[in-house]
Amino acid sequence: MPRLFIAIPLPDDIRAALVRLRSGIPGARWLPESNLHLTLRFIGDVHRDEADDVADALGQIEAPAFDMSIEGVGMFGERKRPRILWAGIARNDALMHLQRKVESAVARAGLGPEERRFTPHITLARLKGAKHGPIQTFMADNTLVRLGPVEVDAFNLYSSIRTPDGAHYALEAEYPLLFSNLP
Repeated sequence: MPRLFIAIPLPDDIRAALVRLRSGIPGARWLPESNLHLTLRFIGDVHRDEADDVADALGQIEAPAFDMSIEGVGMFGERKRPRILWAGIARNDALMHLQRKVESAVARAGLGPEERRFTPHITLARLKGAKHGPIQTFMADNTLVRLGPVEVDAFNLYSSIRTPDGAHYALEAEYPLLFSNLP
């Protein structure tokens, strides 16, 4: 039973720049550089036939290529129980359009809707047990981070295998976006 998610891959230079931000948070579990991406939709564990339906539905998406930029950092969770440290994505209508199309395709494949509101971000670290003070310092030190623009010309379907060393991702399918002929 594969564990699936749909994401935008990041170029090597952007991933390397995000890795250089790592510091000063004891207890943070930083994601490996190879695992940094922007998730459009987490699906989770599905049967093989459901995975095939998702892959087919994603293949029907037509959306334009676009550029996006990474701006600032933040966290998910409460002050006393922070969970995720992330890098943000600048407001981007084309990204939101693509995510809505992905969500629609997943629904057409017969899977339920995502219950959480889409907040475009790149997960940098998991924060179980990390102290609030160092997290706040990290966020203050990196609030002005700006990376990009990143050319987004495709999105991917990945499977994830959990291991004691963390998740390992495998590319299942790549879906190109459309390029405009306009100047």
